[in-house]
Parts: sequence; structure tokens; C-alpha cells
Amino acid sequence: MSETLFKEVRYTLGGLVNGISMGQIGLPDIQRPFVWSNAKVRDLFDSMYRGYPVGFFLFWETGADGVETKVIGDTNKQKTPSLLIVDGQQRLTSLYAVIRREAVLRENFEREHIRIAFRPQNGTFAVPDATTERDPEYILDVSLVFRTDTFEFVSDYLERLRSHREVSKDEERLIAKAIGRLAKLTDYPFIALELSQQCTEEQVADVFVRINSEGKKLNQSDFILTLMSVFWDEGRTELETFCRAARQPGPAGQASPFNAIFQPDPDHLLRVDVGVAFRRARLEHVYSLLRGKDLSTGESSPEKRANQFGKLRDAQSRVLNLTYWADFLNVVRAAGYRSAKHISSVNALVFAYQLYLLGRTEYGVEGFKLKNAIARWLFMSLLTGRFTSSPESRMEQDLAELRDMTSAEQFLARLATVESATLTDDYWTKTLPLDLATSAGRSPALFGFYAAQTLLDARALFSSMKVVDLLDPPAQGQKKSLERHHLFPRQYLKGKGVESVRDINQIANYTLVEWDDNIAISDAPPSQYWPKYAERFDPDTLAAMMRWHALPQDWWTLSYEDFLVARRPLIADVIRQGYVKLSGGV
Repeated sequence: MSETLFKEVRYTLGGLVNGISMGQIGLPDIQRPFVWSNAKVRDLFDSMYRGYPVGFFLFWETGADGVETKVIGDTNKQKTPSLLIVDGQQRLTSLYAVIRREAVLRENFEREHIRIAFRPQNGTFAVPDATTERDPEYILDVSLVFRTDTFEFVSDYLERLRSHREVSKDEERLIAKAIGRLAKLTDYPFIALELSQQCTEEQVADVFVRINSEGKKLNQSDFILTLMSVFWDEGRTELETFCRAARQPGPAGQASPFNAIFQPDPDHLLRVDVGVAFRRARLEHVYSLLRGKDLSTGESSPEKRANQFGKLRDAQSRVLNLTYWADFLNVVRAAGYRSAKHISSVNALVFAYQLYLLGRTEYGVEGFKLKNAIARWLFMSLLTGRFTSSPESRMEQDLAELRDMTSAEQFLARLATVESATLTDDYWTKTLPLDLATSAGRSPALFGFYAAQTLLDARALFSSMKVVDLLDPPAQGQKKSLERHHLFPRQYLKGKGVESVRDINQIANYTLVEWDDNIAISDAPPSQYWPKYAERFDPDTLAAMMRWHALPQDWWTLSYEDFLVARRPLIADVIRQGYVKLSGGV
């Protein structure tokens, strides 16, 4: 029999809670969104009270000795966690939050004390509501039982109950026994499987998937964020606080990461962290580095771990710098992208932010040149889907090219080389028109078309207002300011025998119009509505509008299929014009 990678350890609930309080067991979830409902917590306590098994925990030894290991950042714990919780975090969070009456953070980022009610007369648990609030027989928060002397608590409960009704001696004994049994849940036995610190993160992830009935998966970012919780919890909290603030408007007049373009998750900014700190995209290597492992010898040391976390800390101070963040978001806007809805790949934003920070803080690129270069790079990478397939491998390759570069000129030249090798004449005239032959609602090519129209100061079709202003309105009503309009309306096409949604919703059949024009046109055929709306404009303005919207000559007279074939290369050319303008006309 091969040697096992784990050992079985028995705990009591009280032992687990104390281990978390002391810091021996790392439980980061008290500070992170808690997803279990109160009803699920109620059922957990009910099962334990009845003596039912409620599952085991899976821990992983960190290799920290709990005494000498340096923890980066402030901490109230007496020890550095020697055990990470791999499986069972929600259960342990529930138990710890109730026993110690610690508030949890909900998914709406509001704090809440989990209250579970208990009725000693029949040993039932409930989530408090209006009924239990009025019922004197309920203990409205079992947390009080674990924080008060049991004899004193029973006496107070009986006194309160007697103020509402008579209580017999037999009932007193029943109540005292039930409350005592509840208080003794701190002796409830648990089994934990503790994985050896020699296990690799791949082995731990494999074990987790094999034993987890919900089929969840752990990825490399999960391991790094957990490791941050152990050795630099302040850093992980900073990431999560920043991401939360990017989604919620801050106080008026105060600096904030809030925006409508890039609302990252912690693992997105973690990738920016490690790219800036280590020029790495493959997180498997980064995890080993942060554990203090020498990649050549395989040996780990606390000193090396502290050094690597120091690099990560320095990088994160730049990643979360609000001045850099705001400047980068302006770069995204300068590339023509004004809404998160039109970002087809968050990975492209992640890598562009890495490049921006490296260019500004490592290579010393002058601000104007840097912002223009990153805007072009972002336009290119979003349009071509550079980081859509195997993004980590592509990022690793791109970062590797920068590791030996030392000057601003080399940095800019590398970006320009990739752009020119990607956006060739064949791409513009052959590849891109083929990419436009789709009905995909989130096509990079479609969003590139919108970005190009923004860059070219194009007006919406039949409108005096620019696309950029309508994409970024001062207020949003019940109807979108700008809507996608079928140039050949759906019902019109169905009347002509075109039934397939894929054929009707071709990208080349869409254009951007104001919402009231979209409603007014309704199902009218192009030959009917085009002459009417064309009368709004002089010939030169109308010709420019047709160029901005890539409309073929006399398009309203063409068959639908001929129209699609003729329009795709024109859309590709508009996108190219947008890129040329972004490149300063080159």
C-alpha cells in the first residue's frame, strides 16, 4: 500500500473554534461574502443537536510553525495558521460565527449576525421571524447560550417564561436538560483529514474535486488567495475591498475605483499583481514562489517566502493605486470602449493593465506615448480575441518577451511588433470580414465596430448625436439611449422566407440608432423607411453617415444576402479606420 498523503485528526467543535480564534486554523471567510442561508445554518445546528453526522473537514498543512513565521500586515491572531481549510469553509464559518457571535459579510457586502432561535420544550431550531419574536418560549439567539453560564442562562430563561405562564417542575427539568444539551454542542466531535504540506496544489485540488459532492473545482488563484489569507491577510482584504468599491459608487468628492468599464474580481487583480511582481502569468509557478520554494531545488524557506511576498506587496501597491487605475480606465475609453458590456474579454483588460503598470513604473515610458501604445494594444487584443483562448499561455508568452528588456524604447517596440504582426493586410481584408459572418451577440468584431465608430466621432444612424455620447449617456431611462436596429427588420425578413434566427441576427444586419427611431421604423422594409429618414440630412452628411455605418451604395435595393456580403468588408474597413486614427493616422 502506498503512503497516504493525509492523516486523520479528531476535534471537538470547541477545539475548532479555539483553533480559529488563536489563528492555528486559517478561516478567511469571516471577512468574505458568506453564501449559506440562515436556514442552512439552522439545519446544521439541528443535525448536531440530534447527534447526526454533519461531514468532515479537509485541512492542508501550511508548513508554518505558528510562532516564528512572519505574517505580512497587521493581525489580531496569536499565531500564523498552520492549517488551511480546503473543504468545509462555509460550515466552519457558520459554526464560528454563531458560537462566537461574529458578524458575517453577505453577498451584498452588508454585515449580519446570524441568529438561530431554539425552543427548549421540543428541541426545535428556527430562523427568527415575527412569530418567534413574539413567542416567549423561544431563545431568539442561541449564540447567547454559548457565551453565558448555563445555570445562569437557564434561570433567566425560566424567570422570563414564568412572567408569561406557569411552568411545572417537570417542564423546568426538561428545559434545563435541553439548554444544557445545546450548550454541550461545543463537545460535538468532528473528524478532519489533514493533507501533508508536501502535497502540491495540483494534488490538493484533485483531492478536493474527488471528495466534493457538489463537483466544485479549485484553481490556482484560489490557492494564492488562500495563501495570502495566511501570510498577508491585509493584502487579500485590500484586493477584495478594492473590487467591491469598483462596483459601488463611493462618497461624493472622494477618490474611488468605481467605474462602468472594468469591475474586476479579486483573482483578476491578483493576476495583475503577479504579472507586475514576477512577470509571470502561470499561477502554478507563483504559488510555489509564495510558499518560499526555490523552483530549481524544490526547497522552501520562511526567508524566501517573506522576500517573495515583499515583491507581491510592492506590486499590489501599484495595482491598487487610484491614480494609475483612473489613468488606465481613461486609456480604455481612449481605445473606444465605453462600457463593460462591450468588453468581450476581461483577460484583455487584465493584461493591458499589467502592461500599463510595467510601462509606467518599470520601464519609465513617457505618459503620452504609453497611453497611446496601451490603447492600441487593447484595441488589437480585444478585436482579435488574443486572450480568449488559452489566455494564461498567451500572457505567459507575452510577459516572457519583456523579461530581458530594460528600456522604454524596447518596451514600446515589442508592443508595436506584436500589433503589426497581428493586424496584417490579410487580417483586415480576409480574416475580419469572415469573423463578421456570425450572429454572436458578444462578438469581438461587433464591439470593435462600436469602438471604431466612437473613435471616428460617428453619429448614430439618422441622428444628429454622436455614438460616443449615446453610449455614455448622463442618465439611463427605461429605454437605452442607443439600440441595435435590424436594417432588414425581423418580421420583414420572415415575410420573405428568412426564418432562421442566426440568419436574421447577423452582425452585418445591425446598426446603432436612437431608441425612438428604432420604435418608429418597426417592421418597415428598408426601401420604405430609408428615403424618409434620408431626407433629414444634406447629401454630404448622408454620405458620411453611410460611411460611418458601412452601408453599401443603394443598399436598400439589394437582396438580403447580397447586402450582408457587401457590408461585411465595409464594416471591417470602418474598424480599420478606427485603428488608424488611434495610431495617429499611421
